[in-house]
Amino acid sequence: MRQTTDRSRLRLIVVRVLVFSLFATLFARLYYLQVVSGNSYRQAAASQSLREVVVQPQRGLIVDDQGRPLVANRTAWVVSVDRTVLGKLTPHARHVALRRLSDAVSTSPRRIEQALVTCGDPGSVRGRCWNGSPYQPVPIATDVRQSVALRILEQQEDYPAVLARQQSVRSYPSPYGVNLADIVGYLSPITAGELKQATQDHDTSVNGASTVGRAGIEQEYDRYLRGRPGYQKVAVDSMGRVLGDEGEVQGHPGDTLVTSIDARVQSATERALHDAITTARATYDPVTHRNYRADSGAAIVLQAKTGRVVAMASQPTYDPSQWVGGISPTQLARLYSPKAGDPLLARAYQGQFAPGSTWKPIMTVGALNNGLGPNTRLDCSSGFQVGNRLFHNYESASYGMIDFAKALQISCDTFFYRVGYHFWQKYGSDPTDVHARDPLVGEAEAFGFGRPTGIDVPGEAPGRIADRKWKLAYWKSMKSYYCGIDKKPPAGTSGFLKLFAHEFCLEGNYYRAGDAVNFAIGQGDTLVTPLQLARAYAALANGGTLYEPRIAKAIVSPSGQVVRRIKPAVQGHVKDPAHAIPYVTNALLGTAKTGTMAWKMTGFPLDRIHIRSKTGSAEVYGKQSTSWVASYDDDYVVLMMVTQAGTGSGTSGPWVRKIWESLYGVHGSAVDTRDALIPGVVAPDALPSFQPDGSILPPKPRATGPRSTGSTP
Repeated sequence: MRQTTDRSRLRLIVVRVLVFSLFATLFARLYYLQVVSGNSYRQAAASQSLREVVVQPQRGLIVDDQGRPLVANRTAWVVSVDRTVLGKLTPHARHVALRRLSDAVSTSPRRIEQALVTCGDPGSVRGRCWNGSPYQPVPIATDVRQSVALRILEQQEDYPAVLARQQSVRSYPSPYGVNLADIVGYLSPITAGELKQATQDHDTSVNGASTVGRAGIEQEYDRYLRGRPGYQKVAVDSMGRVLGDEGEVQGHPGDTLVTSIDARVQSATERALHDAITTARATYDPVTHRNYRADSGAAIVLQAKTGRVVAMASQPTYDPSQWVGGISPTQLARLYSPKAGDPLLARAYQGQFAPGSTWKPIMTVGALNNGLGPNTRLDCSSGFQVGNRLFHNYESASYGMIDFAKALQISCDTFFYRVGYHFWQKYGSDPTDVHARDPLVGEAEAFGFGRPTGIDVPGEAPGRIADRKWKLAYWKSMKSYYCGIDKKPPAGTSGFLKLFAHEFCLEGNYYRAGDAVNFAIGQGDTLVTPLQLARAYAALANGGTLYEPRIAKAIVSPSGQVVRRIKPAVQGHVKDPAHAIPYVTNALLGTAKTGTMAWKMTGFPLDRIHIRSKTGSAEVYGKQSTSWVASYDDDYVVLMMVTQAGTGSGTSGPWVRKIWESLYGVHGSAVDTRDALIPGVVAPDALPSFQPDGSILPPKPRATGPRSTGSTP
């Protein structure tokens, strides 16, 4: 009995020791956590209760040369979802919350779910996933109605994890009704690849919630326009609800971009192009026996002495505001649709077309600088025989022996056929000689054709000079295709295609006399952009300087300080040993007086506004002719092109005249520069004045010269 009592007492002592040891360990651990490591844990706890939220900067304005806003900003309601709070809801509560949100913002629950997945995670959908910080609320809908946003704010218990805030989005004031889509471009969310590259470059101006420029000057000058984001620290509770602000790092709004575009001239140019196309579509084509399709067009106004773009329009076009808040799949499909005319294609600098007879002034400079002279006279016959093919003059007109000046004014094809044939015989009658000299090709290259002009917008097309080297390269790339048709024609192949495939397979690399004569009149496989042609005519106007066209004039900080002036850049100079450029400029004065533009310029004060012009009607196989008019004086180049619209003067001529009238304030035969669209007729080099109160004042007008003062009866 005594032995049992001793054992019980021993067990009790052991239990007491164990209990004491446990309490000692517990108190020691508490002492360690609260005293020894207290500071570190307090910091960790504090860091978990703070969240860093990105505050997007306001994007910079884009203004015209007079300070009129072309692209601005406005406040819009944005609905976002806080994924941290959403993740703490029960599956049922989450489903209900997203369904309510879907009904409120008219977006499917599936698209909301896709938007909430971090890019790169399982289930992420490219273009819909979230690139931003995991702590940043994810935007679900932009530009929602105020009533929807207020309902979300006022009924927070029905929309847990949903936020509604006001943010700055792009707006398009459209002064004088301008469109400008091809010039300004649009914005879209930054991609994962772009964000990764920015991180590698230590670029802190973008983040996962940033929108960046995708086309036009929005893309070209994005680094100035986007500004620098700020960061706000907010305290949150265990459910992620915001309790208060804990500090903010101020962002920096974007800079203002001043352009050389004049909104009034841009409006007149867009309207003239629209009216030219509308009129052509209502006009009967006697060749095809149906109305002209007039399916696209472009019009450009350049400053001849600087290469600055005053106006540039393309058709078809689109409304840039479609991209604000995200574009729908239906809208995006239309922008890329050939049936809709590919509205995203900026015809002015991305469209490539046969130049037709507007090419002839360039060929004249090449001919006069390579052995032929002002006194050279060639036969403007109704046709010109090359081998077994007769090349016809336009409408088979015949004018006998004429000089270059007359040939330009009446646009005689057979005259220039003979010019092209002359140089082919002299330097390259061997059709297989790829390296034969060709002065006319050399002149086209000297005027900048076959390469981008260097305009300050992305995506410019290079055009094409269809010389011997190009023809050989094209033959090599297409030989197997056409030889296949030649050997085994598919069912339904036309006789024309069979013959073409046979000849191409055998001798498609040969540069024959027919290629040379076609090249001399801007036909064949040579292609130019309207901007390339306008830039070349500016070189004719200024004596041979090739400028890189510029839209931007300056970058101005939010405080009104000039950050950077963007001066016209010279790309090259056209050598002119025979003084052919002044000869051509003088000859083209006659086009509007007695040549192909005369019937559209009756009554225009040509004695005061000395317009040089060249018309063109480019033929395209299987389509109606492309209408061209290129014109210039000492200050401006005005060019218009409309595809499948007939003759140059007939379709584009009246509307090119309209643009000239608006530039100088012409009413009938009177000139009153007080009515000119640009004060002082030519835009000054000075910039608009940015005032402390945020207003923008136009620059002081240039003093008008003797030619353009007052009015004449």
